Amino acid sequence: MSWKDKFKEGKEIILSTCSKESKPNANIVISLGFVDNQLLVADCQMKTTIKNLKENNNICVIGGYLRLTGKVNIFNKGKYFDIAVSKSKGYKVNNIILITPKEIFNLDNQKKIDIK
Repeated sequence: MSWKDKFKEGKEIILSTCSKESKPNANIVISLGFVDNQLLVADCQMKTTIKNLKENNNICVIGGYLRLTGKVNIFNKGKYFDIAVSKSKGYKVNNIILITPKEIFNLDNQKKIDIK
């Protein structure tokens, strides 16, 4: 089983962000899966998360017992936005969060996982 299975489309995952004032924030969201080796998440009502990510584009995502850390790009139009809208089953998508994984860590056995 690949580490990506814990973050695949339809899985509940936890997004964790931090404001420039170091105030943490976390949300449970549904993954839209991987596109171009990046994790796709739709923002349907995440005002604080988007605000934090615009100030600080670092993110931590938990899927099962795996922790993914990476960098984020936010889009409100274009290819990735269109993909997210098509997968969002009628929910109004305000933005999409495209996460480029930098590190995967297994919280159970305390070991890094090769991203490749």
